[in-house]
Order: sequence, then structure tokens, then C-alpha cells
Amino acid sequence: MTKVVILAGGFGTRLSEETELRPKPLTEIGGKPILWHIMKIYAAAGFEEFVICCGYKGSMIKSYFVNYFTENYDLTVNLGRNDLEFHGNPSENWRVTLVDTGIDTMTGGRLKRIRSYLNEETFCMTYGDGVADINPLEIFAFHKSHGNKATITAVPSPGRFGVLEMNDTSQVTAFVEKPHNEIGRINGGFFVLESSALDHVGGDDSVWEQKPLQALSKEGELQAFNHDKFWMPMDTLRDKRELERLWDSGNAPWKVW
Repeated sequence: MTKVVILAGGFGTRLSEETELRPKPLTEIGGKPILWHIMKIYAAAGFEEFVICCGYKGSMIKSYFVNYFTENYDLTVNLGRNDLEFHGNPSENWRVTLVDTGIDTMTGGRLKRIRSYLNEETFCMTYGDGVADINPLEIFAFHKSHGNKATITAVPSPGRFGVLEMNDTSQVTAFVEKPHNEIGRINGGFFVLESSALDHVGGDDSVWEQKPLQALSKEGELQAFNHDKFWMPMDTLRDKRELERLWDSGNAPWKVW
């Protein structure tokens, strides 16, 4: 079964209001960790085997999955018989491997540390803080069609800020909302990779988004899958609140399950 690797070990410093108490992937949207939302996106496409790269407060992520049944299902505890009975049918059929990849390890170093779990097979990879109305199966099929070592999802650069138009005397003549895709496309965080793509990763200080991806692009081994619909990372408290608003509306775009 194709594995999905999720990078979930960073400090999440730009969301310190949440991450002082728990790792960023456990920050909740609609009462569920954003990590759960990401896994549901993959599971809806048939990907149900996960390798999670833990780091900062990784024990909390491990505890979340160890206690998944007790947290999400009704149960009966028989103290006399030392027996625990769960009620209902599990809604997830996930196999989750949780790996401590170090507190200060960079993104590339985390991937290198879990390479032995991949059996040198094609795998999916994403970050533990972003969602999209995307079908991972389509990305996987696209990856297999071109035959290169790596596929990166390319999304339009978000237009977060308005642009001031000014004349020679610094008088503002117009305020224009910055359009999406003004500066091209950026890394949307949904990858499909051959294990050989990790040959470019060095040690724990290797940043996946720098030398490894640059080397793959120079070799002509990096292909882009364009995604033009919904995509949103949870970088700040503002992002979290927007994701919460979308979820509470009942029409969260990334809810593809």
C-alpha cells in the first residue's frame, strides 16, 4: 500500500498562541486536529497508511493516536474483569506509524530519517498544517504518467495584501487588491516522490525545500501538478480562524470525504 508521509515535527512559531501548549498539527479545526483533516483527505482517495514525522511535542501526537478509540468512540469499562469494550464501527481504517525524527531536524532530515519505512517505493508527502480540495489520487496518477522522481503541487501565490498605486508625489491614486498568482505559483505541499528523490538529502540540517528540490529541478526530475482551486496553509492565528469559519459554515472546501 502506498504510504503517506506527513511532516509534523516543526515548532510552529508563527502560531505560538496555539503551539505553546501542543504541536501545530494537533491544533483543532471544528474540534478535530488539522492533522486529522489532512489524513481524511488522503483516506478519501484510498491512501490509508501513514508515516508521521514527529518532533516538537511529538509525544502528544503519539498519545492522540494511541488513545484514538477512547477519545472518539463510546465504550464500556468492566473494572471487575479488567475488560474494555468499544461500541460502533471504526470510521477510519488507518495504519499509522509515528517516528521521532528529532526536535531540531529540518524537513529534509526528517524525510531521510524515515526512509527505511518506505521500502524504496513511491510515496506521498505533505506538511501537517495545510488543506486543499485536492484529490491525491490524481496527483499520484500524474506522477506515474511522467516518470520523473518528484511531483510538486503548484498553487497560485495567495493575494494576501492590497497594492497601493502612487504618483510621483507619493499621492495614492488607487488601492488594488493583490490578485492571486501575481508572482506565479508556489509550493502547495502535496508531493508524490520516488524514494530515490531522497538521495539529494544530506543530514538533519537538510531543508527539503532548498538543495534537494533545487537539485531535482536542475536534473529535470521535478514535475509540477497545477492546482487552481482551494488551498490554504495554517500559518497564523488568522489562518486558523478562517479555517474555523469555513468549517462552521458547513461548506469547508477541503471536506472531500
